[in-house]
Amino acid sequence: MNVVSIRGAITVEDNSKESILKGTLELLRTIEDKNHLQKDRVISMIFSATSDLDQAYPAKAARDMGYVNCGLMCFNEMAVKDSLGKCIRVMILYSSNVEQENVQHIYLKDAKSLRPDLAT
Repeated sequence: MNVVSIRGAITVEDNSKESILKGTLELLRTIEDKNHLQKDRVISMIFSATSDLDQAYPAKAARDMGYVNCGLMCFNEMAVKDSLGKCIRVMILYSSNVEQENVQHIYLKDAKSLRPDLAT
């Protein structure tokens, strides 16, 4: 086993609790599906959200999904002029047999623009 990092991001419709939690749930479910995650192998999840999202912690969606035995933290994304708004990002540290180069990073909705190299 080794530790890999899995990255992802999603943009949400608006600054509401419902939108933030729904978007985070969609992002995490897609990461789970594409990387065949097992909850007991997740070490930690670090979330960031742009400053225009302040109605809910993205980590709440992870806890609601059953991620209760790993560390979860939320931070404000660095404010960069003309950067993508209403964006939630995550980095998951995961104990896996998969090599880092085989991890599938997930960027959804307008967040796809953050990683054009991953476009399919």
